[in-house]
Amino acid sequence: MPPIATNTEVDRAALLDFVRPRHHLLLITHRADGSPQASPVSGGVDQQGRLVISTYPERAKTSNARRDPQVSVVVLSDDWDGPWVQVDGTCEVLDLPEALEPLVDYYRAISGEHPDWDEYRAAMTRQGKSLLRVTPTRWGPVATGGFPARLVD
Repeated sequence: MPPIATNTEVDRAALLDFVRPRHHLLLITHRADGSPQASPVSGGVDQQGRLVISTYPERAKTSNARRDPQVSVVVLSDDWDGPWVQVDGTCEVLDLPEALEPLVDYYRAISGEHPDWDEYRAAMTRQGKSLLRVTPTRWGPVATGGFPARLVD
């Protein structure tokens, strides 16, 4: 039997539970002319329930988010046919030195504990990293692909 597409409405807590183990994201920002800019990124969820993405200050996504903080993030499952959700929100851009400890939280959200936090902090400083923090303001249902139920017998 072919799969049936699903859409499951979730509250904020269920949304964050869905997003936490998933780290493949598609960040949608807006260029200066208003057209969309899509960026495949890795991300996580911080302690305050914001989606967090490590980046560099000179990247288009960072410039776009500074200019227009309204962004969308599509959270994908590792399995291409797995469930996904679109999260809309307000993006805050943090640069060093303010970004340093939030970058530690970002790493923990994705990978757990680092074997040498001093080394990690030094690498983030050397690379001049920035952090995007997206506060969810609305989200669609958690969805799966497939056929409309009317086509599946």
